[in-house]
Amino acid sequence: AYDCGMKFNIIRYFVDTHKVRLTVVPFDYDLEANPSNIPWEGLFLSNGPGDPTMCPQTIKSIQYALELETPRPIFGICLGNQLLALASGAKTYKMKYGNRGMNQPCVDLRSGRCYITPQNHGFAVDSSSLPPMWKPLFINANDLTNEGIVHTDKPFFSVQFHPEASGGPLDTSFLFDKFVGHVRKISQPLVLQNGLAFQQKAYKKVLLVGSGGLSIGQAGEFDYSGSQCIKALKEEGIEVILINPNIATVQTSTEKNEVTPGADKVYFLPIRPNVVMDIIHKEKPDGIIVSMGGQTALNVGVQLWNSGELQKAGVKVLGTQIPAIEATEDREIFSEKLKEIGETIALSYSATNVQEALKAANKIGYPVLVRAAFALGGLGSGFADNDEELKELALKAFTTSNQILIDQDLRGWKELEYEVVRDASDNCITVCNMENFDPLGVHTGDSIVVAPSQTLTNREYFMLRKTALKVVRHLGIVGECNIQYALNPKSEKYCIIEVNARLSRSSALASKATGYPLAYVATKLSLGKDLVSIRNSVTKTTTACFEPSLDYCVVKMPRWDLKKFNRVSNKLGSSMLSVGEVMAIGRSFEEVIQKACRMVNPALDGLGGFESGLTSDEIPLEDQLRTPTDTRLFAVQRALEEGWTVDKVHECTKIDKWFLSKLENIARMRKACVECGDINKLFSQNGYDRMKSLKIAGFSDKQIALYTNLTPLAYGAAQVRVLRKSLGVKPCVKQIDTLAAEFPADTNYLYMTYSGDYDDVSEGTHDVIDTTGEPMTPSTKAFKNRIRSLSISTQKMENALAEKQERGVIVLG
Repeated sequence: AYDCGMKFNIIRYFVDTHKVRLTVVPFDYDLEANPSNIPWEGLFLSNGPGDPTMCPQTIKSIQYALELETPRPIFGICLGNQLLALASGAKTYKMKYGNRGMNQPCVDLRSGRCYITPQNHGFAVDSSSLPPMWKPLFINANDLTNEGIVHTDKPFFSVQFHPEASGGPLDTSFLFDKFVGHVRKISQPLVLQNGLAFQQKAYKKVLLVGSGGLSIGQAGEFDYSGSQCIKALKEEGIEVILINPNIATVQTSTEKNEVTPGADKVYFLPIRPNVVMDIIHKEKPDGIIVSMGGQTALNVGVQLWNSGELQKAGVKVLGTQIPAIEATEDREIFSEKLKEIGETIALSYSATNVQEALKAANKIGYPVLVRAAFALGGLGSGFADNDEELKELALKAFTTSNQILIDQDLRGWKELEYEVVRDASDNCITVCNMENFDPLGVHTGDSIVVAPSQTLTNREYFMLRKTALKVVRHLGIVGECNIQYALNPKSEKYCIIEVNARLSRSSALASKATGYPLAYVATKLSLGKDLVSIRNSVTKTTTACFEPSLDYCVVKMPRWDLKKFNRVSNKLGSSMLSVGEVMAIGRSFEEVIQKACRMVNPALDGLGGFESGLTSDEIPLEDQLRTPTDTRLFAVQRALEEGWTVDKVHECTKIDKWFLSKLENIARMRKACVECGDINKLFSQNGYDRMKSLKIAGFSDKQIALYTNLTPLAYGAAQVRVLRKSLGVKPCVKQIDTLAAEFPADTNYLYMTYSGDYDDVSEGTHDVIDTTGEPMTPSTKAFKNRIRSLSISTQKMENALAEKQERGVIVLG
């Protein structure tokens, strides 16, 4: 192996994984002279920095190996790809920016498969300069640059990316198998396209099944996915028939435009099997989509398939097929499927009556989780500590399903989700991974969710990603799905909780958090298209076969309205209780958690324990921490404000210490402001840095006014704002850019943050809005007048305050 800057993981792959004897030589070792008399059967060319033309000694040795009468296998990585190309007689060139990052999509020109690869190079091979008998092996799906070359007659090949990248992704590690196989003279399988791209069926009319009426666990997120689905279908010239009895949705709106084209026909009828069949007999669609309407639509699709009515009517289910859906919904089938690929789920048994449930619970050991199969939002679920509690929960669960599941209790483990997309050509990517703030035991819909995950190691992230791709491929999912994990925080032990073979609540969150339109892409894939051919909606030019890399943090925080009802418990568990949620975007966890608190409850100025008014003086603080409720976050913050250590709070809540340390940062900054107690004193030294630090941590002007005794708060906040602007601390408008600035972003997803020095988009002017030439409606005119009056009054207040400060006047009241 020629060492031009070789990574240790390359050595591990050869020595530990493939058990080969590896001799490493410096880049300028003369292979033809071979002064050390090293026996060799194959030649490996490592990665390395810089311009490949600066390695003439290495190129000379490679040329010698290429000209041997009996060819010996050669494999190159990164710089090795460029060196092999130069030795063969081809040319290289310096790229404008280079390809760098962990999410570069590369297409295998033999099979058409696209792989996500890690790269870090500034030079590339000029494919047009390759001599006869040499062909490109891989190309970059975004900029179409060369990503690998191969000899058509001899065992020589190389790639521009890193198949062995430590951590990952390791999607192309099979290339080591291929090279070692050549060295050991093992026949290598022929790799060809599967031909599915030539078998696409043309659909003229498709029936889309919506989610029905709004309910807890199934609401606006499925309107989002349905609307995206309609848009994708209309782009393909397909007539769309929609069944959805909910008139308060975008997808059923009569207003149609380019952004929301709308269905051709809408049936405001209940989503039941017999009703759907009546519409099918009348409209005669040739396809049906049941994965965009949540569990309601999915259950109807399964029933119609199992009864044979869809097959009889000649209607094809688009996307993931019903047997694959049933494999994810039926616990026993799911468990068997995972065993086939060496993966495990949490210990779980299904039951069809109370006696079977009792038997399963005693087999697992109490406590256990009881939940209904084929149910959304954890309906009819809960934790049982003994036989009596189990009987009560089982009877409750049987009212919603004829099958219930008895699961192992994994409360305290981390809960994580991966959103995965796969096409019919087996291209598979993870779009977003999310982590629950609360440990396992609280329904995802009732937990604060953070994207991307913050507490996983690189090794853990890619371990779970690799498993997700393996499971989704084995199940045969086509389109979008999400996979949920439980991860032991004290080890790398994990188990799979479930796979949702449909668009879920998390899908809407992931779409908006990354700018990747999951429902839109999933619809295109269900029509037979592949990920490589679909355009990326963020850049409009690159491929949709990419994994977003986020330079920001997103928090989803649920909202509850439990106080509207008397005698209703506010304890959170496996059954979902929230009625809505907000999403905050920023550059730090402290910033987004405070933003989310302000959005979810307008009465709050940020995340505070004492001033929130949401903690109880009558219940011991430790009890408030140990029991998950809709106000536990504020109890946690109060404990940190009172001086509790992160370890002590973690012991009570099992919330990861990383999250608690960030909340402790907020508590410490609050304490510093309160102890100072005076706005002028607080910012008298290093004013800019102090103000910037507070704003980066998500503190609002009103919070700072409260902590420094500026009352009334409305006046105090205006004072802080004047001071902040005088210090030059202003927010920036940032754009959702999921390609780490490798390609220009063209998206309307924007957010504001103080963690930046400039805007990503240019500032607009009022003239552009007011000179459209179109008549304004009364509501538009009223809205613009309100905006104008608000900005004028704010400016007047700021000017008045500045003037009075200069004169030394103290304004009271």
